[in-house]
Amino acid sequence: MKEFSNKTILKPLWKEPIIKTISADHDLFKTLKQTVSPKHLFPHDILPNAKSVISFFIPFEEKIVESNIGGHYASKEWAEAYILTNTLITKINKKIDFLMHQKGHQTGNIPATHNFDNLTLLSNWSHRHVGYIAGLGNFGINNMLITEKGCCGRLGSIVTSYLFAPSENHISEEKCLYKINGSCKVCQTQCISNAYQGREFNKHKCYQTCLENAEYYKKIGYADVCGKCLTGLPCSTRKPLI
Repeated sequence: MKEFSNKTILKPLWKEPIIKTISADHDLFKTLKQTVSPKHLFPHDILPNAKSVISFFIPFEEKIVESNIGGHYASKEWAEAYILTNTLITKINKKIDFLMHQKGHQTGNIPATHNFDNLTLLSNWSHRHVGYIAGLGNFGINNMLITEKGCCGRLGSIVTSYLFAPSENHISEEKCLYKINGSCKVCQTQCISNAYQGREFNKHKCYQTCLENAEYYKKIGYADVCGKCLTGLPCSTRKPLI
């Protein structure tokens, strides 16, 4: 990560990642066809001899997060960080694949993003839900994963035939203040798409805004992002204080 970050114009981009491992046979994987998509894959669909899943969260530095507070469009820094972090995740997974093959094991790789149906917007492999199962964090009412280092960053995962000891505390403690005591709803009120209506989330409204940002920043790459429901929150860069 440091080597890749030093080559970017936005250095430093990231904090140290959080990494968790989980058994490929964990019972909660069986629930994802109901909670995410009927087409959601099991680890064994990706790699028949799967033994473990590695899930990781790469947190953004504060300056990237702060740059995206307010305004209609995502900040340029946020858009660039999204593009560069997706590239970083690809490089990380290639490195893991190389190391696993050196030990005589295989991996099943999953793209960092755009692994969803363009019509339904349902994912066939949700890095967020895999992260939840692995114990990286819990979901906020913005549907994002809140980790010990907040919710601003990118998630990745990879399946391997190597048997890792599962990380402790698979399902971590609740971190969403609204779910804990009803004291916060800032993420939903900051949504410029008006995609949140009570407990309902209109992902098509959300993604339309993401596509507007992709068009706005098309000269720097494909940045179908927004992130206004992630920045300026008590949980943006850390576990919120109660």
